[in-house]
Amino acid sequence: MNDTPGWASPGSAPSNGESSGVPQPAEPVDGASSKWSQVQPPPGQWSAPTGPGPVPPAPGWGGGGAHGNWGRPPAAKPGVIPLRPLGVGEILDGAVSTLRAHWRTVLAVTVSVSVVTQIVSILVERYLLPEPPEVDPNATPEEALQQSVESLQASLIAMGPALLITLIGTLLTTALLTVVISRSVLGRSVNLPEAWREARPRLPHLLLLILLLPVGSALIMSVGILPGVLIGGAGVFLSVLGGIAAIVVVIWLMVRFALAPPALVLERQGVIASLRRSAKLVQGAWWRIFGISLLTILLAFLVSMVIAIPFTIIAFAVDGVGLSDLFSGNGPEFGWAFLIITGIGSVIASSVTYPISAGVTALLYVDQRIRREALDLELARAAGISGYGDQPRGNHSAGG
Repeated sequence: MNDTPGWASPGSAPSNGESSGVPQPAEPVDGASSKWSQVQPPPGQWSAPTGPGPVPPAPGWGGGGAHGNWGRPPAAKPGVIPLRPLGVGEILDGAVSTLRAHWRTVLAVTVSVSVVTQIVSILVERYLLPEPPEVDPNATPEEALQQSVESLQASLIAMGPALLITLIGTLLTTALLTVVISRSVLGRSVNLPEAWREARPRLPHLLLLILLLPVGSALIMSVGILPGVLIGGAGVFLSVLGGIAAIVVVIWLMVRFALAPPALVLERQGVIASLRRSAKLVQGAWWRIFGISLLTILLAFLVSMVIAIPFTIIAFAVDGVGLSDLFSGNGPEFGWAFLIITGIGSVIASSVTYPISAGVTALLYVDQRIRREALDLELARAAGISGYGDQPRGNHSAGG
């Protein structure tokens, strides 16, 4: 493993003129030729070291929490996480610890991206989007149905630019923050130019990956709903069933490929190879990753609401828009003051939630590789911890 956060296979030498400081592609682990570790943990549970007395920990080892009890050897902790299988709380704490330890770099990334995306969103919403169709409260049922279709079309058109801007913002923050988090695992600092230099070559591949996932999801939803729509009135029930089945399939695939972005950035995989890599790492742990990802989404949503609600209330007061205007036939006409104030709230919320979401995804990737491939041995060597792996070790699949 290299000392840089690319985490290439041990023994891989630079090629094509690349310097040894640049992470190289990791070797595939699909077969028995995996070289991630020559020292694989023996089967069984954690056990106390044999001998007349306890073996002193190697220099640089920190407290091991629960793994430091019951006679178990403590885990090395060169950075924000202990190098052992992680619990849910440790993954969340590691993401928050990265935000605290590298707040200058993290905020430089998130604030810059959030400000740019919010400015573009406001300008697009103000000048490029068409006016929403007027709603006639006295319309006949046929006219009301037509108005609903037109409103839905307008909403979809309005979501297009916003979704594209969000994808670009997610692309940049995911790439840069994954590099920052990979360094923080080793206890190393990184500034914004260094993170950009390492992440920039992966941006085209990451863009394809981020675009591929929602496009694939949309196709799956279309396949599930379209047959019932084509049948007509009698196919409404079929469309509902197909839509529910499509949602289940989309959720399953999203969790299965959840670790593809960190695999693409840190292992320098291609798009298809990173999807396969994620599927292999998630195999057998789907429900665990689903639960942690869902918990992270809920926490990010709550944090966003706590931050956004005060700004929204202030924006309503400054802009002179009342709650009654929201339920009027054509909706309120928001002014610049409303858009700017709510935009500031969105920037602050994104600056907090982006690092946590990206941190949890990257640390889930690290955790799965520790459990399956003894990646902690390579991380400890890269962090300069001597003697790691010499003591008896338990099964990596243990742990919360």
